[in-house]
Amino acid sequence: MSDSKISLLIAEDEERVRGSLKSFISKNADYVSEIYCAANGQEAIDIIIQYNPDVMLLDIKMPIKSGIDVMKEASAIGILPKTIVISSYDKFEYAQLALRYGAMEYLLKPTATSDILRAIWSVYKREPPRGNEQKKSAVLNSFISNALDYMNRHYPDELTLTIVAEHIGITPNYLSTLFKRTLGCGFIDCLNQIRVERACDYFVDNKMKTYEVAYKVGYRDEKYFSTVFKKTKGMSPSEYRKNHKG
Repeated sequence: MSDSKISLLIAEDEERVRGSLKSFISKNADYVSEIYCAANGQEAIDIIIQYNPDVMLLDIKMPIKSGIDVMKEASAIGILPKTIVISSYDKFEYAQLALRYGAMEYLLKPTATSDILRAIWSVYKREPPRGNEQKKSAVLNSFISNALDYMNRHYPDELTLTIVAEHIGITPNYLSTLFKRTLGCGFIDCLNQIRVERACDYFVDNKMKTYEVAYKVGYRDEKYFSTVFKKTKGMSPSEYRKNHKG
């Protein structure tokens, strides 16, 4: 067993239960260094992606995405925490599904907090912290790569942060955070950069007017396009065209 401490995610939609579990575990498990809480399945996925917790207490029945959905998605991208399922369902098929997707323990509600603590301790003894920062980094880079790929293919469309986030399966807020953390710029700045670079290709290769190029790369307002272009390239579209004749 490792002497290292672990981080824990409590994914439970009942606020009272969630708060009680966090308080009890904080006071009685000194090997747990950090506790994150999620009120629904989507929040759980976001926390898994962002913080990479070692262990997860997971309720099967949650809003937006079920516990099974959380396990499937996290498993698919290779960052499923060591999972203890807490469920009000005693049907065999639910336990079977949970175990199939990687659950290490399956506890039935109502469950004593002492039993939950024993389950966390058992998982801790069997599975020391993963320390897979490299894997987490690869997953985050994959999200950004997929986002950029989608933006490069759909830049002429009316793209929004929400549209791109939905396409790659994460929340808009988290995608915005990834852009700033990974690329050092916001979503709009990145989209403008892509569009301006495509506009440059049009200016060099053909005789389209500025408003036609603007429309071609996703802008419906020529003045706004010119403002964005000058901010990005340090010169107006007409100046760029003069300096880069084919």
